Amino acid sequence: MAKHVIAAVGDIPNGGRLATTVKGRPIVVFNRDGQYFALLDRCPHSGARLSRGVLTGLLRSDGPGCFNYSRPGEIIKCPWHGWEFDIRSGRSYCSPGSVKTKAYDVEVQSGRELERGPFVAETFSVSVEDTYIVLDL
Repeated sequence: MAKHVIAAVGDIPNGGRLATTVKGRPIVVFNRDGQYFALLDRCPHSGARLSRGVLTGLLRSDGPGCFNYSRPGEIIKCPWHGWEFDIRSGRSYCSPGSVKTKAYDVEVQSGRELERGPFVAETFSVSVEDTYIVLDL
């Protein structure tokens, strides 16, 4: 894999992101507490630029009225339709159905079995060499 210098470490503040293009591919690089993660800057659903989305966390519930907010700043929401992707892995946390009414069978499952969606945003390896952020592509 060829290495591509993306930016100096100080160019992306903690909690920030940098949208760039590498070999014709739109890439967004995130800084989360000094760790860097890169995703293809295109939502696999409709092609929106993920770099323009809101960074949020995970909200889970063990039952009515019980909420647990975790992983702040690690989930990017697509600016068009709100689909959510883990900036660490590119995994989807949303998979909305089509706009129609349909009857469904209902069963009880643990939330952990349902947390991953079927779509994955493409990820890239990011490292820090001296004072530069380097992307392997």
